Amino acid sequence: MICSNQSNTATGGLEDCLHRNERRTWQVIALTLSMMIVEISAGTIFGSMALLADGWHMGTHAAALGITALAYVLSRRNAANPLFSFGPGKIGVLGGYTSAIVLALVAFLMTAESVNRLLHPRAIQFGESIIVAVVGLAVNILSAWILQDSHHEHDHAGSHRHHHHDHNLKAAYLHVMADALTSVLAIVALLAGKYFGWAWLDPAIGIVGAGVILRWAYGLLKDTSRILLDRDIALEELTAFRRALQADPADIVSDLHVWKISPQHTAVMATIDSSGPKNPEHYRGLLTSVAELNHVTIEVNHRSKLT
Repeated sequence: MICSNQSNTATGGLEDCLHRNERRTWQVIALTLSMMIVEISAGTIFGSMALLADGWHMGTHAAALGITALAYVLSRRNAANPLFSFGPGKIGVLGGYTSAIVLALVAFLMTAESVNRLLHPRAIQFGESIIVAVVGLAVNILSAWILQDSHHEHDHAGSHRHHHHDHNLKAAYLHVMADALTSVLAIVALLAGKYFGWAWLDPAIGIVGAGVILRWAYGLLKDTSRILLDRDIALEELTAFRRALQADPADIVSDLHVWKISPQHTAVMATIDSSGPKNPEHYRGLLTSVAELNHVTIEVNHRSKLT
């Protein structure tokens, strides 16, 4: 889920990475929809509410994955749209944020269904249900493999700051992992119900699984909301930017803004008051030692003219 953006000349490589991520997402959508149909059909035939619930659960994830794929399409179609001041990079972040909300809603629905099944137990045909659940797990493992971390394909020598997460693909990956988790828990619960008569374990494990999914959703919401709210730069990074621009005692940074315009791009706007001002290119050069920047705006004011 990482695309490299090591230099300006790597833009084509970054676009290729995002295209690859989009293709992977569509492949997983096809797998998820196919398995959803199988589970809902099997649940209806075998009278298994567990399979029906998991089938519809996969359906909600297919919808969330559709949001992910749509974000890729919109980003590609608006790549040259001048109405996006800093490009459409945040569309993917917004897609990840929206998917995280869907993921959280699925967790709450799973909790409600599990509590209902604790209060009102339902009969399950364990043998047939276990077979379908195992197939579902295999599909989830295949989907996770398709969406697995792509940094091995784009691994370059250099610091960690040259690699940036694709939050949109991360959202898709978490949805698949959530499906895999529910499949594993369903298999454990079905086996326990079949061989030990622990029918209560099915809804109990469902609640545990919902809690884990909710934690994943919270982490993704936190990561994406920071970028959407322009709060993804740490205080230490801001201090480093300010220190670099004030390397000369004659220079004072009176205004500084640093923010992510996408997971792969960072922008800086700075105003420098100086008694011995240099040209803006000098200050841009000072910032290259701190981080890789894509949009830099420098305003330099002569201090004597301000007093």
